[in-house]
Amino acid sequence: MALLHMHAHDGTTHEDEGAVAETGDIRMKDPVCGMQVKSDSTHRQTYQGYTYHFCSSNCMEKFQASPHTYVRPTTKTPAPEPATGVIYTCPMHPQIRATAPGACPICGMALEPLTPAVAEERNVELESMTRRFWVGLVLSVPLLFMTMGRMILPFDIDVALNGLSSGWPHWMKASWSQCVQALLATPVVVWGSWPFLTRGWKSFMTRQLNMFSLIGLGVAAAYIFSVFALLFPDALPEAFRHGHELPLYFEAAAVIVTLVLLGQVLELRARSRTSSAIRDLLKLAPHTAIRVRQDSSEESVPLESVTVGDTLRVKPGSKIPVDGVVIEGRSSVDESMITGESIPSEKLPGSKVTGATVNQTGTFLMRAEKVGSDTLLARIVQMVAEAGRSRAPIQKLADQVAGWFVLAVIGIALLAFLVWAVAGPAPALANALVVAISVLIIACPCALGLATPVSIIVGVGRGAQEGVLIKDAEALELMEKVDTVVVDKTGTLTEGKPCVQKVVSLKPAQEPVILGYAASLEGASEHPLAQAITTYAKEAGAATSKVEAFDSIPGKGVTGSIGGHSTSLGNTRLMTDLRIDCASVEHETNNLREAGQTVMYVAIDGELAGYIGVADPVKGTTPEAVRQLRASGVRIVMLTGDNQVTATAVAKSLALDDVKAGVLPEDKYRHVQELQQQGRIVAMAGDGVNDAPALAQANVGIAMGTGTDVAMNSARVVLVKGDLRGIARARSLSVATMKNIRQNLFFAFAYNAVGIPVAAGVLYPWLGILLSPMVASAAMALSSVSVIGNALRLRSART
Repeated sequence: MALLHMHAHDGTTHEDEGAVAETGDIRMKDPVCGMQVKSDSTHRQTYQGYTYHFCSSNCMEKFQASPHTYVRPTTKTPAPEPATGVIYTCPMHPQIRATAPGACPICGMALEPLTPAVAEERNVELESMTRRFWVGLVLSVPLLFMTMGRMILPFDIDVALNGLSSGWPHWMKASWSQCVQALLATPVVVWGSWPFLTRGWKSFMTRQLNMFSLIGLGVAAAYIFSVFALLFPDALPEAFRHGHELPLYFEAAAVIVTLVLLGQVLELRARSRTSSAIRDLLKLAPHTAIRVRQDSSEESVPLESVTVGDTLRVKPGSKIPVDGVVIEGRSSVDESMITGESIPSEKLPGSKVTGATVNQTGTFLMRAEKVGSDTLLARIVQMVAEAGRSRAPIQKLADQVAGWFVLAVIGIALLAFLVWAVAGPAPALANALVVAISVLIIACPCALGLATPVSIIVGVGRGAQEGVLIKDAEALELMEKVDTVVVDKTGTLTEGKPCVQKVVSLKPAQEPVILGYAASLEGASEHPLAQAITTYAKEAGAATSKVEAFDSIPGKGVTGSIGGHSTSLGNTRLMTDLRIDCASVEHETNNLREAGQTVMYVAIDGELAGYIGVADPVKGTTPEAVRQLRASGVRIVMLTGDNQVTATAVAKSLALDDVKAGVLPEDKYRHVQELQQQGRIVAMAGDGVNDAPALAQANVGIAMGTGTDVAMNSARVVLVKGDLRGIARARSLSVATMKNIRQNLFFAFAYNAVGIPVAAGVLYPWLGILLSPMVASAAMALSSVSVIGNALRLRSART
């Protein structure tokens, strides 16, 4: 995504100087020759923080030789500098990037920080809009009272004040009241609506029409026409007059601006709440840590000063500063901020701890392993922020409509003006002008544009609070459609921490030798089964030896030479490949498999020497997760490299729909493809390197947060603590979010489909209803706020 280099320190744009808003299709001016240049041109140069584009290398060379010749210095007073490193973006157009607050060059909306700060920063845009709104309100209320007062007062204000205008010049035919209206309306329109007018003007200059194009046209038309009518009443055709009254719309222009400002204030406040989930996550991190020096003394240091390898003390009731491992002491830790579970987790020496989780009762020392942006909390915040800015496929419809929306509205406004001017009741032209302004004002492309992004931002943030990290909007949309969940066994359905249950030697008293050989072969492996064997051998005191000619056969096992003896450790497939007969122990090993154990054969010098039974217990939360998924109509398929008997035993205990055993890593990928070819929408859940291809192939890859980085990078959804109930949560969240998006889109389409024709006066011939521009302005101001308010309901949705 391109970087926007068009904002000065005061947040204003410098398009006339050639600064570029890189949105892919905006034409900018070459500062040397003045030609219009596409923003994706190859000739560009950065100068004093701005990027300039040129029509040719010749112009670029001239600029490089003397840039100050072609750049006009700004004389505006700079606003406060933004926080270092803060990047701003548009909620409707995430490809926009800016280094300072300002307006989106495409839609004109106020830019917001890409990642919110811990403390909510000063919102300059909101402060400005609020100030303009209150000034507009103070001036618009008496203005509205003056024009509408005759309906509630027993006298006419113009008549009451008529004597004050007796000294007017002969060419000034306006009354005192009408002049006061102009004086009250002018600050509101000129100063109050200045942001709208400038954004509207820029939208026409860059051919990126937006909401402010319509507001600017409507307000400018009403105000400029009123000023003309006030100063040159005799130049107006009779079709504009109603009796002897001047057709003035000062109150309409002022009230429109005030209501639009109110809408902007409400919208900006609501938009700031859509990122509250990210802000809440950021607030979880402590500000300081207690570092233990080499002399055992302690010091309190800022969190930014903690480095990898530091020894830190964590006291009862305090937050764990960074990710690391316990090296001394024991305690229980509340990890609900990343798991959603309220039950504390016991921590002993060697246990992993996560930054921002809360220590409960004990005190312990820990070694810092991940700090700064590498901590789990920092990665969660980054993923949530990126996912919130991604585009969901459902948004394509809204984008396509919004692309032509403003042009269509301007066309309808012109058509309505012509129809009313030709066939409307007297005063025809005055009514035609009112109708055209109402059409321009009531239309709201922002409601369409915001319908999807705000729901995605809130939904993804809510998922993060539940321990479900959704990396992009498309994954959130697809989760609702998933009808098949493919799961790996080890580390996904099971704990991933298997333990050796039985060691059997075919020769008497040779169990320690078999165990030592197996541990020697598995010494360098990180596979859970390997770690189970090496841990058990170490606890049993079995001697390990150096391995030569080591070879690992994926999905089968390992081989090597130990003390001159050819040794193999693996499953039935490996023994078959090596032509080693296992029939003599088939009955015993099948009994172990039926009990849910995985059997690893040990062969020495080409003969079966024994076998090891390893059991990996099913996670306590897995049965509930399976029930939740099946209740929602999802089919669950287990793919595992384990043998058929063991796999079937696990699948039967969990009541899974299907199981495929003896699956190699490349087969998992193929099985996922086969399911997709059957027309199924597949989510694949796994935790190992061998699951990465299948995770990438699946419609939605789901990685266990307790698994490998490769798996997490290949997946689109990460379950922070590897709890499969997170899949059910993710699916429920997807259903709620997509329902919310559809509600928003329906509201936005329905609002415009009904509001624009009514504003155009289609009901007038039958019901006599003609919409006032002020009513249209109020409706437009509330439309975007309604969409955002509906999206914010996701913060309390049940998952």
